[in-house]
Amino acid sequence: MVDSTVDMTQVEALHVALQQSFSPDRSIRDPAEAAIKQFKFVPGAPQMLLHITEEKQVQYEVRQAAAIQLKNICRECWVERVSYLGLALPPTDGATNPDGTPKKPALLSEVDKAASRGKLIECLLSEPDKSIRDLMAETLHCIAIHDFPDKWPELLPVLLQAIAQNADPSQALRVHNALLAMRKVCKRYEYKSREQRGPLNQIVMQSFALILPLAQRLSGPNEHSLEAALMLKQILKIFWSSTQFYLPNGNNADGSASATPSPALANPEAMGPWFEVLKAVLSKPLPEASTGLEPKNQPTSTEERNAWPWWKVKKWAAQIMTRLFSRYGIPNYAEEEVKEFATYFSRNVAPSFLTPVCETLNLRPSGQFCTDRVVHYCLNFIDLAVELAPTYKLLKPHMDFLLYKVCFPAMCLTPEDIDEFENDPHEFVHKQNSPLADFYDPRMSAITLVTSAVKHRGKDTMTPLLLFLTEILKRYNATDEANRNHVEKDCALLTFGSLSDILISKKKYANELEGLMISSVFPDFNSPVGFLRCRACWMVQRFSEIPWSDDGTHLRNLIQLVLQRLSDPALPVQIEASKALRFLIEVEGADVTLLPVLPQILNEYFRIMNEIGNDEVVAALQVIIDTFGEHIKPHAIALVTELSSAFRNYIDAGEDDDDAAMAAAQCLECINTVLKGICEHPELYKGMEPHLIPLVLQILGNDGEYLEYVEFALDTLTFLTYFPLQLSPQLWEAFPLLYFAYENWAFDYLILMTPPINNFILKDPQYFLAAAADTPDGSLKYIDMVFNIVSKTIASDDRASESEQRKALTLYMSVLHNCTGQVDAYVPTINDIVLAKLGQQVNAEIPSTRHVLYQVLASALYYNPELELRELETRGITHQIISQWIKETDHMDGWLSQKMSVLGLLSILRIPASSLPQHVGTMIPDIISAAVKLAAKMKEDAEKEQNEDDGKIETEAGDDDEWEGFDEDEDVGHTDEAYMSAMNKLSGGGDISQFLLGDGWDEDEDDDVDDFHSPLDNLDEVHFVNDVLKEAYQREPEIYQQVQAALSAETVATCQQIFAAVDSQRNQAVHVIPSS
Repeated sequence: MVDSTVDMTQVEALHVALQQSFSPDRSIRDPAEAAIKQFKFVPGAPQMLLHITEEKQVQYEVRQAAAIQLKNICRECWVERVSYLGLALPPTDGATNPDGTPKKPALLSEVDKAASRGKLIECLLSEPDKSIRDLMAETLHCIAIHDFPDKWPELLPVLLQAIAQNADPSQALRVHNALLAMRKVCKRYEYKSREQRGPLNQIVMQSFALILPLAQRLSGPNEHSLEAALMLKQILKIFWSSTQFYLPNGNNADGSASATPSPALANPEAMGPWFEVLKAVLSKPLPEASTGLEPKNQPTSTEERNAWPWWKVKKWAAQIMTRLFSRYGIPNYAEEEVKEFATYFSRNVAPSFLTPVCETLNLRPSGQFCTDRVVHYCLNFIDLAVELAPTYKLLKPHMDFLLYKVCFPAMCLTPEDIDEFENDPHEFVHKQNSPLADFYDPRMSAITLVTSAVKHRGKDTMTPLLLFLTEILKRYNATDEANRNHVEKDCALLTFGSLSDILISKKKYANELEGLMISSVFPDFNSPVGFLRCRACWMVQRFSEIPWSDDGTHLRNLIQLVLQRLSDPALPVQIEASKALRFLIEVEGADVTLLPVLPQILNEYFRIMNEIGNDEVVAALQVIIDTFGEHIKPHAIALVTELSSAFRNYIDAGEDDDDAAMAAAQCLECINTVLKGICEHPELYKGMEPHLIPLVLQILGNDGEYLEYVEFALDTLTFLTYFPLQLSPQLWEAFPLLYFAYENWAFDYLILMTPPINNFILKDPQYFLAAAADTPDGSLKYIDMVFNIVSKTIASDDRASESEQRKALTLYMSVLHNCTGQVDAYVPTINDIVLAKLGQQVNAEIPSTRHVLYQVLASALYYNPELELRELETRGITHQIISQWIKETDHMDGWLSQKMSVLGLLSILRIPASSLPQHVGTMIPDIISAAVKLAAKMKEDAEKEQNEDDGKIETEAGDDDEWEGFDEDEDVGHTDEAYMSAMNKLSGGGDISQFLLGDGWDEDEDDDVDDFHSPLDNLDEVHFVNDVLKEAYQREPEIYQQVQAALSAETVATCQQIFAAVDSQRNQAVHVIPSS
């Protein structure tokens, strides 16, 4: 059907351009792609793309390309894109005007948006092709983010109207696609806080009464079609999005989310039918195609089975069951408003889920197929059921079946694993070390279940399991080589190793571990079976802490065995051997064997690193460097050279190689470990700079392309700028890059940027003051870059945390401390920023930021007391600032706050009293009292710290040898209160995205910037008090006799103690100076 508002001439031109974009002829393809890129500026573009997308006569690839362009335009042009700071972002394609300025982003008109919304729903509902409808569904999601429900109120009614036609078989496609669209809308609110879920609550209340009966019918025994499975999958995904973090509430009259759970879901009666749907789905038999039974035509290949809709439905049912159990299975940990529901769930629902879950886990032992994902979620469910008393009572008679018939086979290497080990070792290593394995691999969930069963229900499981495993090892050793079951032994060792923490902690088992290693692990280091050699190295990592009963021969032999495996022909063995050595070097006595061959060990590690990017290998190398720090010096430059080369190789592997990316980050961390290890020999840094400076500049200077490595690069830069006495011109090239990175893409890294910036200023203040760099707005001096950073950070209350603002303020202090007498012109700016911020902080409950602001004022007074007092007087706030500051000194705990307050307040006394404003002169006794009290406190604290014994009494862990877990009538108790507190906070209305990203939670409230370094570090505050007071008294004796009379007896006595202590120290210093 032709839309009368669409210009068909333009549609045809667009159609031709899309066709030509596939041309192998570049002279045709390039102009077509350029035209398509500019199409977003054409009015009516979304409708024209939709017209091509929905036209079934058009070539499929062209329809798909149109759908992609539609998604991109709606994502980029629906609303103006803004940065974190709320600033408009340039076009994603980098388009510029003729003058070089960024081209103004294209934005769709309201007319185009309205037409697109209506047309998109209709096209999506009628689209049969999965790829194209998924693209359109994603486009709908992009639009819903901005427009639903306020600007798109008709969306939900249209979708519900389509779903309501589910009884008509001819409408199956529209029903499925409407469910798909609804899932996309629900997904929009999946991670939102309770207060922001109002539209999702509305969807639940309006739609669940409609889709629940549909789910009940589709999960019934008579529904076998793929269409039924596809619709049921979308319903379960909607249910998942609606309940993953909260049980939906109702809405108040104004549309906001109610705090009271609604009858839609948050009570047992409403949820009961959904639980029955989940059980019916998981219980549904899925016979082999050869039987001819319904559902028919199950694929035969594993890959196709995993994608078969009926197995997908089972996966979602098992996933939802497990998620509900994890949130509501233990009532004590449920949030207050759903405790009643959690109690009902734990007593009635969780036990009822056990039957379909265990039946599903019995599929593989009985010779039937089950996908890995379904097994994974079912094992996770059982793992939770072990912790809950009502479910564990039901499981207890079946634990042997679960441990030995389900878990043990799931943990065994498969023929595919072995083939991969031998023929694709890189992929084998990748899978074995994947951090995502916990989320999909049944081997990992089986290991977790076995560990939980032994840890929590050891009374019932520990002894039988150990007998089972020991029998496997005995049988293996008693069998001739040709008939040994290598896979079974590997799995037995894997199980032992997975229980290592428990076994080592119990004396009755720990004493047997030496024998296990000698009889069943040592021989495997030379086994002809590669994966057993690999397992032997892995076992060393698990049991490196066990005590050896002999004279050290066993340990020396073990180290030699591991060293030999570093050059094993199988790459996975090399990887595990390199990781094993990390644990052995920490064992007492290992250095005797390892140090003589340290160069060869380092070479082996670099050879392995050149073979594959593996972060744990690099982490192991880092432990070696850290442990043998004093022996690393001769190898330091070679180490850094190799690590820098490895880093470049890893980042060249591309963004898609996650292993290489993690290994690259580990290389940088390892470099920093080397730099730390030789920091007492900073002359070595010069030989490393040719390798490290280009690396740092590459990371900082590519518009955030290497963002994941910035933290490590800044640490490297901190080492290079702190320890050497002089900074090279090449190193100074990093300074403007720090500023450009902060301005454009690294705002959040300010805390890590300030140490190297401070170091630059400290090491060469003259170069810092003179240097400048080109920016888009012209030449900018380095000092102005620093002042821009501070002012921008302090002004960004919504973006910068208090901790970041405190760090930024230390840059002012660095300038004032290092550039004495050379930055007078900047003092007014410092006061403008600091005093404005102090006004905001005057009543802040947490004083940390206020104390740093006083540090800056103190720095300005120390820099030039006359100039700073003039600034304060100009603003008429001198008396107010000093009075409040003096009061604040009683609550200052940070060393730097105390020291700078002493230096700053007493700097006022360097000005002749006759030159001070009268109201300041009257405050001299209070200033002296506060400063002397602080200095005395600092002196007392320093002496107390010096006299304290640094050694801490070590308390031995309690011997839990007799404890074997919880009784069957007990729920497993957890003591991780911090986690439960976080979860309750989350449930109380926190934003899930904040929880997942670590944003918005309590930051360190009492941090101080005591890691700040400047020339004032060498200035003794007690000596300063002595010198300033004596100088003032000698300069104006009459005035200061009056001041002394106004001081308390306690203050006078403290002054006398300070004078005596300083005189004594100086006399001693004179006497220890050798005579010439």
